[in-house]
Amino acid sequence: MSAPAITVPEGFTLHKENTSAVLLPATNDAFLNPVQEFNRDLSVACIRTWSERANEERERRWRLAAERRASKKKAAATAVVVEEGEGAKHRAKKPRTEGDAEEAADEKTERAGAPGASEASAAVDASSGVAKSQAEFRPHQFVILEALSATGLRSIRYAHEIPLVKYVIANDLSPAAVEAMRRNVELNDLHEKEEPAPEGSGEKPRIRPAKVRVNEGDACALMYNHRSERNRVDVVDLDPYGTAVPFIDAAVQCVNDGGLLCVTCTDLSVLATTNYPEKCFSNYGGAPVKAEYCHEAALRLVLHTLSTSAARYGRYVQPLLSLSIDFYVRLFVRVFTAPIEVKRAFSKTAVYYVCSGCQSFYEQPLGRVTEQVSAKGNVTLHFKVHTGPPVPERCPECNSVFHVAGPMWSGPIHDKDFVSSVLSHVEANEDKYGTSARMKGMLTVAKEELDTPFYFTPSKIASHFHCVCPSLDETASALLHAGHKVSRSHACAGSLKTSATYPDIHDIFRSWVKTHPVRMDKVSENSPTRQLLSKEPKFEANFKHHPDSVTASSKVKLVRYQQNPAPNWGPGAKPGGKRKREQDGDD
Repeated sequence: MSAPAITVPEGFTLHKENTSAVLLPATNDAFLNPVQEFNRDLSVACIRTWSERANEERERRWRLAAERRASKKKAAATAVVVEEGEGAKHRAKKPRTEGDAEEAADEKTERAGAPGASEASAAVDASSGVAKSQAEFRPHQFVILEALSATGLRSIRYAHEIPLVKYVIANDLSPAAVEAMRRNVELNDLHEKEEPAPEGSGEKPRIRPAKVRVNEGDACALMYNHRSERNRVDVVDLDPYGTAVPFIDAAVQCVNDGGLLCVTCTDLSVLATTNYPEKCFSNYGGAPVKAEYCHEAALRLVLHTLSTSAARYGRYVQPLLSLSIDFYVRLFVRVFTAPIEVKRAFSKTAVYYVCSGCQSFYEQPLGRVTEQVSAKGNVTLHFKVHTGPPVPERCPECNSVFHVAGPMWSGPIHDKDFVSSVLSHVEANEDKYGTSARMKGMLTVAKEELDTPFYFTPSKIASHFHCVCPSLDETASALLHAGHKVSRSHACAGSLKTSATYPDIHDIFRSWVKTHPVRMDKVSENSPTRQLLSKEPKFEANFKHHPDSVTASSKVKLVRYQQNPAPNWGPGAKPGGKRKREQDGDD
């Protein structure tokens, strides 16, 4: 059956995206950026993959608990038979042991995996101890909270396209946005409504609960109301106009243990430049980077904010996917509660000394972890401050001054297994995503990325040496021949990530210069280039093609980086309607 035609009221335009449609008013009261379709597609794929993996974890725990309970019941039944055979008439009351506590925990896990499992679970035969019936695992239905929904398109897509969504809470502070959300939720038939009973059944009409629940109010207040353990939600999505920092403290508290936190920040003028270092520090607790790898530094600054915000409440974050996209960054992290992992966050934080001339960087970790193994084999962790600094006052490569960046996250920014799962899902459902080509390209590059911080481009290094630029393949081959690892970076076209240090990279370019001389008469006396060229390379680089220089993502034609979708495109204009806070202030 074809979907019924949608009547568009006067003064509105219809915007369709995948299986959803929304009505947009002529005025800019509710914000929607069509270019963000890639963001929404990626979010649907990531949340769907996370939910599948989370349910696999739940099922695994549930089955282990059920097996333990079955084995204990079998052992107990065997003991009863033996005891009765011996003619025991009086048995002392069995004291409660640790095993009983474990059994109670298993029973709780089993109930969580399969509601009603206590009634439907195995009745054990006294003689054989074999279960007569076995309860089935029921996948967990989860709740999504979108704190800043605007038109509600993202929430509507989540409700339509992600299986096992119990309901989505769509919130906004603007009355105009809330009105638009209610209109669009009803348009997509996701609102609460009365469904008539079957004819002749004599039953009363059934109330169908809303799949998208609209809320008008302050996003932080709403999330703080969900921070108690029994009220927490499974997924929190923050996609504001600008920075997400004001909402992060509430978000890390209201998400369930093992839940997903999705964060967008569009303030790259603060995160990825040194134009407003004081604003970057007040928002993200660190100084930004002025270098070609500033977009990866932006990701690490936001991860640092998420990590420190969660750590205040005994929680830690596990980055699943962190992407620099167009004019914003988008991060997907899981949030867990574990004091020992909170302590480890100290050693995953670093300050970086960045050269103002050649852009070499040197990592200064804040903490370190040492292990002490006892004679019995027990391991004790000790958390200590790190020694430093790792460099002298001036850059040993070009003698320029250093600038300090950070503190920021220094650990991995992607979970390779998760990225592989998302990529497999997208490849199997290409027709369900309008931006599937770009999703495949960016996810393929992210899956291959090394966990080392920051990337470089051969063209930028060549500009420091005032030399002809070697090709990407020649640079990658030279690094591989020298024994280093190499990958591409999703954040910048024509970039490379490597396990080599900047002095190693410079030695490769010094070898290149020997066969591609630099015209020194074009280099000023005080230029850092003279310092870079004054050193002899420690080894002779081999620029011949290396078989591993062509990565899996390079072998196929993929859309890795965004093409301009429309003229004068960008973040879009901020919604013009007055917000509730401003109206309250006027009153």
